[in-house]
Amino acid sequence: AIDFPDMQIVMAHPSFPWQDEALSVATHKPNVWSELHGWSPKYLTDPFKKEIRSRLKDRVMFGADYPLFRYERLVSDWKELGYSDDILERVFYRNAERLFGIEGGA
Repeated sequence: AIDFPDMQIVMAHPSFPWQDEALSVATHKPNVWSELHGWSPKYLTDPFKKEIRSRLKDRVMFGADYPLFRYERLVSDWKELGYSDDILERVFYRNAERLFGIEGGA
C-alpha cells in the first residue's frame, strides 16, 4: 500500500483473525479497501464496526462469493447494528461501483 499508492488493494474476507491489523492498515492507507463477503457485521470487532461508520465508510464492500449466511439475515444484521441507509447503500453497492468504475448501478 505504501509502495504502490495508486494501486487499489482489496482485503478479501473479514480479515479474521487479523481484524485489528487490517483495520490499522485500512484506516491509514486510502488505497486499501475491505470486502466482507459471507460474514455478519455482528462478528466484526467493535473498532472495525465503528470505523465503518466513519473513516472506512467509503472503502468497505459487501461480497457474495460464499454466502455463509442467508442474504436476508445479513441485511437484517447490518440494520440491527444501527447502520444508516446511507452506510448500507455504500457497503452493499455504491463503494463497489466506485472502485470498479461501474456507472448507473442500482
